[in-house]
Amino acid sequence: MTVTTDEIYERYLRKAITEINRLSHEIARAADGAPTALPTGHPLASIFLLKYGPQAQELQEGVAFHGRAGNALIKSLQRLHVDPMEVYGTNCVKFAGCDLGVAAEWLRRELRIVEPKLVVVMGEDALEFLNGIGYQLASPLQWTLGELQRFSPTVEALVVPDIDLSLDEAPAKNAFWNAFKAVGPWWAELPPY
Repeated sequence: MTVTTDEIYERYLRKAITEINRLSHEIARAADGAPTALPTGHPLASIFLLKYGPQAQELQEGVAFHGRAGNALIKSLQRLHVDPMEVYGTNCVKFAGCDLGVAAEWLRRELRIVEPKLVVVMGEDALEFLNGIGYQLASPLQWTLGELQRFSPTVEALVVPDIDLSLDEAPAKNAFWNAFKAVGPWWAELPPY
């Protein structure tokens, strides 16, 4: 019996969904009733959005990138002609008081499950956290805004300002946009398969 490419993809997708759901349940148990901001997006996304910690709207809804940051990112992705269904978003720290060693293990697992092609690191604190998790074969990323860097043999990275700190003032919005817009050309050059 021949297995088609679509069938293989469906198997990987089911496995990724199962693993992300297992991780989400583990995060909720560890939070012990505290509000959490669970990961959101496609579990086999090409683009992995990472910021340090959740904002009040994210904790209220229980979803990473919910609220103003999420809305701004959707508009930015649309402007860049990037399919938002190819994006996964998470926070380094999922809830207040989270053990940072456990949070690092969760992030390593998320990266292994999703297997993105591009990690967009939002803010210096997220960059420091990502550089410190000990991801297999990863190279330390530099605070070089808007330039593609090699994170691992199969993953590129783009460092941008913290989206949550970039929403209220025009200079901060411009700095975020000027760095983030590199996602557009990167996306356009992906093979169509």
